[in-house]
Amino acid sequence: MDFLQNHIEALIFCSPGPIKAGEIKACLSEMFEADVPEKDVTDAIQRLADKYEDDQFSFGLSHTAGGFQFLTKPAYQTSIGILLKQQSKRRLSTSAMETLSIIAYKQPITKGDMESIRGVNCDYVVQKLLEKGLVEIKGKSDGIGRPLLYGTSEKFMEYFGINDLNELPTPKDFTQADENVIGEEQDQ
Repeated sequence: MDFLQNHIEALIFCSPGPIKAGEIKACLSEMFEADVPEKDVTDAIQRLADKYEDDQFSFGLSHTAGGFQFLTKPAYQTSIGILLKQQSKRRLSTSAMETLSIIAYKQPITKGDMESIRGVNCDYVVQKLLEKGLVEIKGKSDGIGRPLLYGTSEKFMEYFGINDLNELPTPKDFTQADENVIGEEQDQ
C-alpha cells in the first residue's frame, strides 16, 4: 500500500478544481512536517494515472489547466450528458459564447473594444461571465478614462479542458466543409 499515493489521491479527489503538483507537495510537506521531494509526488501521480487507465474505472486522472483532477472517461459521455442536460439550464448563451470568444482571442481587451467587435452593448454579458468566474479583470488600459481590461481565468481553462490558450482553435481549423454549404452553386 502506497501511503503517499493514497494521500495524493485524496487531495486530488477532494479538490474542487485541478490541483497543481506544487500545491500537493506543499500540502504534504506541511502535513508530514518534512520536505516531500517533487519527484515522489510526480511519480505517485503517474502511478495514479496508470491505475485509473484500467477499464474497470469509469473515471481517470486528467491533466487540465496545469493541474490534476478526476474526470469521467469519454465512454460515459452520453449518460452524463443526459444527466447534466436534465439538471442544468445554466449553459452559456450565444451572446455569452461570442463575448467569451472575443475575450479569449483578443485579451487583454476593454469592454468598449468588445462592443465595437460585437456591435452591441456587452455590460450584462461581461457581468455574467465575471460571476461565473470564466473572465477576470486583468488591469486597466492606458487609454482615455483608463477602462478595465478583461481576460480569461483558470476556470475558463478548466471549463474548456485546456492547459494553455495556445490550445484554442485557430481560424484555419475552421475549414469550409461540404456539409456547411446550403444549396447548390450556380454558374453565372
